[in-house]
Amino acid sequence: MDDKWRLPHSIELNGEPYDIRTDFRAILDILQAMSDPELTEQEKNVVMLQILYCDPDDIPEDCLEDALLKGKEFIDCGISEEERASRIKLMDWEQDSPIIAPAINKNIGKDIRSLKYMHWWTFMGAYLEIYEGLFHQVLMIRQKKAKNKKLEKWEAEFYRNNRKLIDLKNSGQERSQEEKDALRELFGYKKKTR
Repeated sequence: MDDKWRLPHSIELNGEPYDIRTDFRAILDILQAMSDPELTEQEKNVVMLQILYCDPDDIPEDCLEDALLKGKEFIDCGISEEERASRIKLMDWEQDSPIIAPAINKNIGKDIRSLKYMHWWTFMGAYLEIYEGLFHQVLMIRQKKAKNKKLEKWEAEFYRNNRKLIDLKNSGQERSQEEKDALRELFGYKKKTR
């Protein structure tokens, strides 16, 4: 069977395979960190390496940039960064999880939250095939609003009745100094002294 039909469980760096965590929950944790406005780019990269790679400390320093690039390619399932960057934000994995999970459950035929393991690409395949239901409605309304298109009468009524569900929350919540210090310690940064 061609390797294109196999689900990857490792990433090759400088000719050596490095095992990765492929369960959808691990990748969702990475995506949550990547959208955290409180984290610097360097901190986001550290989070990705620590969560995605089973043994991140084994990655040679001269392979770290490649490890980040190939990790992002794995997470993106082949969608280029240029395509992703040009898109309007229409969903938030954390905020929308209560309406994404049932839509994926429908496509998979079972409750994904009760599964011990599901490969990220399998999860994304089911996610990309969501074409009806509540989550789809929410996305369509968000898309129309983002493009300043007029909502149909029923969509406008649905929006008025479900504004909290449809409007994406501002993720710019400020962390407490204790939380910031704990994160910096986790990433190996020293607390700044004056």
